[in-house]
Amino acid sequence: MQRTLLTEMAIKFCCFSQEPVDDVDSWGESIEKLLSCKAGQMAFQDFLKSEYSEENILFWLACEEYKKVKSEPEMISMANQIYTEFVQTEAPRQVNIDSGTRTNITNNISEPTLSSFDTAQKMIFSLMARDCYPRFLKSDIYQCIQQKHGKS
Repeated sequence: MQRTLLTEMAIKFCCFSQEPVDDVDSWGESIEKLLSCKAGQMAFQDFLKSEYSEENILFWLACEEYKKVKSEPEMISMANQIYTEFVQTEAPRQVNIDSGTRTNITNNISEPTLSSFDTAQKMIFSLMARDCYPRFLKSDIYQCIQQKHGKS
């Protein structure tokens, strides 16, 4: 019987992950708890990759890093990278945000602020929480990790 891509990813994560996987049981409580853990982010990213929607978590993580930027030149550079990679029309990893939000970001990208992507990030977070996270909790990846590392 041929293994599915999802099963392969679950096996890879379960068997070959050298990272300690703490708080696996808490991942099922909320998407916030899942994303607060590096191993949780990795497992969720593997799952989203299997669903061809990895751009969502990559965008969310990029926005989280963007909010930590201290200097204006770094903020401008990173804002342009996020815009080019995820927001502009026909971006390589274009995220699914409404046209008004996309237009607003486009109109203000020349003078970015630390909140430039907040609305889009909230939209993507809501999409992941509503659609992807419930499927993740039922996935082979999560079930395997929970069996190997969970306490329940």
